[in-house]
Amino acid sequence: MSTPTKLFDTYKLGPLTLPNRLVMAPLTRNRALAGLVPNPLAVEYYGQRASAGLLISEASQVSQQGQGYQDTPGIYSKEQVAGWRKVTDRVHARGGRIFLQAWHVGRVSHTSLQPNNGAPVAPSAIRANGKTFVNNTFTEISEPRALTLEEVPGIIESFKRGAANAIEAGFDGVEVHGANGYLLDQFAKDGTNKRTDAYGGSIENRAKLMLEVSKVVAAEIGPERTGIRISPVTPANDISDSNPQPLFDYIVDHLNALKLVYIHVIEGATGGPRDIAPFDYGSLRKRFKGAYIANNGYDFELATKVLAANAADLIAFGKPYIANPDLVERLKSGALLNTPDKATFYGGGAKGYTDYPVLGEALDAAQ
Repeated sequence: MSTPTKLFDTYKLGPLTLPNRLVMAPLTRNRALAGLVPNPLAVEYYGQRASAGLLISEASQVSQQGQGYQDTPGIYSKEQVAGWRKVTDRVHARGGRIFLQAWHVGRVSHTSLQPNNGAPVAPSAIRANGKTFVNNTFTEISEPRALTLEEVPGIIESFKRGAANAIEAGFDGVEVHGANGYLLDQFAKDGTNKRTDAYGGSIENRAKLMLEVSKVVAAEIGPERTGIRISPVTPANDISDSNPQPLFDYIVDHLNALKLVYIHVIEGATGGPRDIAPFDYGSLRKRFKGAYIANNGYDFELATKVLAANAADLIAFGKPYIANPDLVERLKSGALLNTPDKATFYGGGAKGYTDYPVLGEALDAAQ
């Protein structure tokens, strides 16, 4: 293309050399099979997208308690590990690199998904105003209960185990899910955390769980294979904080001290306006010495501009990757993008999942 861009330049991410700066963002597709094992279709789905500089898997719960939506894969059983191994083998066979996103949804769940139909867990017993996807429909989120202090070490251990399982399954690394109003984000933000113990009150206390999880994951698999996703101002899943700038400046200072390989930052409202609330993302960029992955509403033009300004190292694309397995090639050539079929985003089979045409197929169909 005529516009010079760093988007297709190589990048050194820990031990990995990425062939370009495009990251496929984690995308929940609700297609796991019995036992929450990755669907064999996922082998082809991720393999089709292996030309991305880095793939980040759909969020995968680290325990049954961590599940919030139907048919999302886990990373806590031998069967799940074996299912994910088929995915990573295919991605690597096609020259790709892939991290697993490790997930605990906290309060964003439904009793029907929880052990013994219990209440979802949260920092405080405050129900989220929102819906989750269960029984093939969007349903009100269930009332949560507050985690006891004695239960917190078990949460941390589940992330540690999940990270070890991810490496056993052949992933190149793990992204800790600390964003979008899920458990670690719920602890960090004062709109959802009303605790008065060591995990509540001050910024230091509220950030504690996110940082402890990051620390144990990095210790288990190496900081050079550990990233984290954060979303300072998104209102996703009814999350809020009264003063996010000092909170996330503090969090990122401590993530930097752990020497994580990247922070993956949702800038603005997840899947919505980038300017929903004032926030200085440049402050996070300056504080963190590893890679900064920028996310939310990026297209070729914005990605080119942000990379040219050195405001990010890598750019994550979400929905464009659903419909364009060959997104790298399409952006490089200036080709039109396929339009995603929203009706097939959540649940189903191959339709809207593995059947989007790549450039050569699209040309053949047109002739």
